[in-house]
Amino acid sequence: EIGRGTSTFDGLALAGAIASHLHEKCQAFVLFATHYFELTAFPATHHAAINVHVDVAEAGHDIVFLHAISPGPASRSYGIQVARLAGMPAAVIQQARQTLQTLEAQQTEQQQQIDLFAAPRHVETVELPAIQRELERAVEALEPDQLTPLQALEAVYALKKMVG
Repeated sequence: EIGRGTSTFDGLALAGAIASHLHEKCQAFVLFATHYFELTAFPATHHAAINVHVDVAEAGHDIVFLHAISPGPASRSYGIQVARLAGMPAAVIQQARQTLQTLEAQQTEQQQQIDLFAAPRHVETVELPAIQRELERAVEALEPDQLTPLQALEAVYALKKMVG
């Protein structure tokens, strides 16, 4: 699962970039689990991606996972219900529900979901420092498969010397 243990935006940005990389570069068959609902827009712009979710039956605050997979994103998050199923104390669950209600109430209609996969609005051309261009040329000139271990070590020292 990608993005766990990070800040919200940090993890969301990382999960989006990894999903894009896997789709565009690796083209591997991947089960990509994430808790970022924003990523459900991914298949709209990435032809080989699909969303699926585990079916859930709800009764009030109770849920039962039905062990069935359906197409499309889940209609909502079940984090608090899953925490209750995992045995979290009732007081913790109640506080989480109250906090969630407060957070959802603070969210205004003016806030729109971030489109992680839209083209950047503007990209500034940045001139690379001379040392970076020089290092890139030196690295590109290397043929690692043609180097002996000693030559490879000498190349590393030469690059290190270039950096200063």
